[in-house]
Amino acid sequence: MVEVPYTDLSAAALTGVVESFVLREGTDYGHRDVGFDEKCRSVKRQLEQGSAAIVYDSITDSINIVIQPG
Repeated sequence: MVEVPYTDLSAAALTGVVESFVLREGTDYGHRDVGFDEKCRSVKRQLEQGSAAIVYDSITDSINIVIQPG
C-alpha cells in the first residue's frame, strides 16, 4: 500500500474519498446520532491532524482511509 497525501487530491476527489469511506465505515458513535456531514468533517479533521491517512492498494486498485490507532 502507498500513502497518498490528502493534499495531493483535488477538493472534489478528497470529498469523494471521504464520503465513500463514511458510507462504508462502521464506527460506533455511541448513543448520540451523528449526521453524515459531521462524520465527513470528522474524517477530514483526522486527515489534517495525521490520525488518519489515505492509502492506495495497487493489488486491488482501490483507495481507502485508515484510522491510526491511539
